[in-house]
Amino acid sequence: MRTIANLTSEFQSIFITTETPRTFFAPGRINLIGEHTDYNGGHVFPASISYGTYALGQKRDDQKFRFYSMNFPETGVIEADLSNLTFNESDNWANYPKGMLLYIKEAGHEITQGADILYYGNIPNGAGLSSSASIELVTGVLLDGLFDLNMERIPMVQLGQKVENQYIGVNSGIMDQFAIGIGKKDHAILLDCETLEYQYAPINMKDHVIMIINTNKQRTLAGSKYNERRAQCEAALKDLQRELSITSLGELTTDTFEKNKHLITNEINQKRAKHAVYENARTLEALEKLQRGDLQGFGKLMIESHQSLRDDYEVTGLELDTIVQAAWKQDGVLGARMTGAGFGGCAIALVRNEKVEEFKENINAIYHEVVGYNATFYTAAIGDGAKEISKED
Repeated sequence: MRTIANLTSEFQSIFITTETPRTFFAPGRINLIGEHTDYNGGHVFPASISYGTYALGQKRDDQKFRFYSMNFPETGVIEADLSNLTFNESDNWANYPKGMLLYIKEAGHEITQGADILYYGNIPNGAGLSSSASIELVTGVLLDGLFDLNMERIPMVQLGQKVENQYIGVNSGIMDQFAIGIGKKDHAILLDCETLEYQYAPINMKDHVIMIINTNKQRTLAGSKYNERRAQCEAALKDLQRELSITSLGELTTDTFEKNKHLITNEINQKRAKHAVYENARTLEALEKLQRGDLQGFGKLMIESHQSLRDDYEVTGLELDTIVQAAWKQDGVLGARMTGAGFGGCAIALVRNEKVEEFKENINAIYHEVVGYNATFYTAAIGDGAKEISKED
């Protein structure tokens, strides 16, 4: 684990300076419950975590931006001029900060000189914990801090999503940037993805931890299957709209869905819609459970969520099912589910403190036997959203 002192000396070495840069951090995120509900007009329930992206920056006297990532040292220092911030494939990962810089300027914020910026991320690679949104938001808070922009946080979050959608070209929702930008220590966020209304829910984990289990499977199917699921939900909605005055599946209660599901003529589309409706109901119920400190009830909702993602939405797969179903049987586990888009990536589990080592050992033994390689385990503390840090956190 790198310390800020390490990162500072790395910055000074790369950019040949004796001055101390300012340090900023943006977390990754997990989604505790509410999967594939965002684009169906429903709610999500993410939290920002202790893993994330550090950015150290210092203003320059010219109009040049120089970016360096300790995660991709082979790309060296990537340069961009304030006068030309268009997307360039050869700029690789640096397109994320370039996109933020461009859209912040286009939003009317004055940036008239360049900066040297060093990035370092400790989010596990390919784990689906949202490293790209973490880079976007850490760049946002760094530019806000270095250039005294006084940006409002939600507009910054929206610019992060705009970078993802329009600059990079990935058609994702706003949950990742929102959780990373608005996160709060020891709290999850219930977010309505349509209206951006949100409220915090306390997570009192004194006897339990949230374990993140990375399947270490490359998520090759995620993109195409994601688009397919989205189209199936849209087709189901269209069928329902023949008799119901709704604009999204997220508006339906489970009762209304059950009374009208016969309108969805395709059996597979009906299953997809069922997941979206019931998952949204579980997400709203999760807020109540956590507000009452009912971790056991919350764990039960996690189990139901995974079963629905496995059976009705069909986005889990061998790796995630092996981990999650093994977790359900372990002593000291309140609940477990896949998190993220599916087809690989990560699962999460609520595990009693004193059972963590036994849990890791047992799950990995089962996983290795079934899948043939190891899973990786991380303990997630729920931390604050993107911010400047002046000392070790």
